[in-house]
Amino acid sequence: MRKKVKDLPGTLVILLAAAAALGPVIYLFLGCFANPQGFWLTFLRTPEYLYKFWNSLAVCAVITAGQLIVSCMGGLALAKYPLPCRRFLIGFLVIVLLLPLQVTLMPSYLILDRMGLLDTVWALILPAVFSPFGTVIMWMTFRSVPDELLDAARMDGAGVFALLWKIMVPAGRSGAASVLLLTFVDAWNMAEQPMVFLRDVSKYPLSVYLASLDREGFSLSFHSGLLSMLPAVLLLLYYREELVQGGGILLEK
Repeated sequence: MRKKVKDLPGTLVILLAAAAALGPVIYLFLGCFANPQGFWLTFLRTPEYLYKFWNSLAVCAVITAGQLIVSCMGGLALAKYPLPCRRFLIGFLVIVLLLPLQVTLMPSYLILDRMGLLDTVWALILPAVFSPFGTVIMWMTFRSVPDELLDAARMDGAGVFALLWKIMVPAGRSGAASVLLLTFVDAWNMAEQPMVFLRDVSKYPLSVYLASLDREGFSLSFHSGLLSMLPAVLLLLYYREELVQGGGILLEK
């Protein structure tokens, strides 16, 4: 009985935190089903929304694939190869990773301007692909792969790319899944980058476009918001076990 009383405050705190986190989602569902005609408005009467949805999904897929490739190659190099100044490189990546996004927007803007990529979709893709986040995660993940496994693969004639994609990535699947999921969610929710790098409002992705839907009425906003949740939720459900394992790896490091 005393144990239950002691656990009661902690249980109440968890329930309150869960209610605060799920409250907006529940409100979104209630708003959708309170006005079913909003589904018709969103999916049939508003083709611009669906265009934004599929266009943003394609951009996020490119960002995620590029980030995953760069991260796996960089993580392998830092974890398993005797690079000069390796500790300095790792420390530098961690420092850049800790910088707020707003600090890096201006340097990215100047570089993209010199490259002539402003107001193009590449202004959103390239900075995200070469973010240090995934490289740091995959470096931590690949460190846990035994060197003996790589030595055995080299004896069998495996090259660098075979080592990476046939040995390291399957062995570090939890870290790769974490990078994939977190990179996609970050790209799917980007807001500052489009407003800084894109001059043409019509090129804004779905994350920015949703903010203007309240002018059409709350019905369209509710149903559009529900559809925009689906890609991230489906990825989370599919990779939920790998995400938990990847979090455990980071905590161990």
